[in-house]
Amino acid sequence: MEVVKVNPELLTLKAYSPGKSSEEVKREYGLTKIAKLASNENPYGSSPLVRKAISSLESFAVYPDGAAITLREEVAKFLKVDENQLIFSSGLDELIQMISRAMLSEGANTVMADATFPQYRHHAVIQKAEVREVPLKDGCHDVNAMAAKIDDRTQVVWICNPNNPTGTYVNSEELHEFLQNVPPHVLVVLDEAYYEYAVAEDFPDTIPLLDRYKNLLILRTFSKAYGLAAFRIGYGIADAQLVKQLDVARLPFNTSVLAQTAAIAALQDQAFVEKCVNENKDELQKFYDVCKRNGFEYYLSQGNFIFIRIPGKESADVFQYLLERGFIVRPFPNGIRITIGTKEQNEELFQLLEKMMLVTQ
Repeated sequence: MEVVKVNPELLTLKAYSPGKSSEEVKREYGLTKIAKLASNENPYGSSPLVRKAISSLESFAVYPDGAAITLREEVAKFLKVDENQLIFSSGLDELIQMISRAMLSEGANTVMADATFPQYRHHAVIQKAEVREVPLKDGCHDVNAMAAKIDDRTQVVWICNPNNPTGTYVNSEELHEFLQNVPPHVLVVLDEAYYEYAVAEDFPDTIPLLDRYKNLLILRTFSKAYGLAAFRIGYGIADAQLVKQLDVARLPFNTSVLAQTAAIAALQDQAFVEKCVNENKDELQKFYDVCKRNGFEYYLSQGNFIFIRIPGKESADVFQYLLERGFIVRPFPNGIRITIGTKEQNEELFQLLEKMMLVTQ
């Protein structure tokens, strides 16, 4: 019997799995409270201005502004860029898909780290492009090795900065040197989803680089520090001509009225973002202290998460131990990624980790 056949590239991939919901975990383990620390969401929610703004919306029968004109004006003013340098998307996942669709095809190749945001590879495979993955070096992008992988058929290089899942970063000097070595036909995508959380003094200030590098595209989002993950709204910043070309691959009306309204309101409350960033910095230091005290391996993070290896423990076992006690984290083959939660959540998590070490010693 004949069956419907999809493109063979899809058979090599798996659909994204968000993991069990909080309600599922509650039911399965008889819990009344869950701390979801797996998806790098903002544990402090979003600005109160957001709820006020969306509650004033009245009509939902009309399509949203496909060009996101008001949001475009506000973001351009905030970043001090031209409005035609911006492209908006339903989260950065959609923008990554748009870039891949516009730039990658059979016979082309793309360069990325081997342990980074998986959607870069996912969409490259769908587009039949060759994926050239470069191992991280001490948890960081090895930009020299990445530059060495570029050739005449390279279309896109992806740098997640700070990197997800390690939280490490490419500093300003490294990035400048890298960009100087990239041929102008290669698009360099800097995924700065966690940009607001980065506090390192040598973290690159990338927007001024757009005047010099027409092949640079910067990605940012309202999902993380702004706390709007449920609305799915992200954006790219690049040369106006590049944005115009990418816009052809954008679906009509791809960002909703709710998302645009929420993003405009969130942008007005920088005090909320600053508070979240400061809380994150303080709580991260507590994670470092716990790791040092217990001999856990970890990377210094510029995001709102931390990647930890517990010597002698399988990451799947650590994940399961925490899950059964109401803490959902993200397991990887060589460690676990933990979103930095509230002070109360983190203190309870520290106690569980230390108790686990005592029980199994």
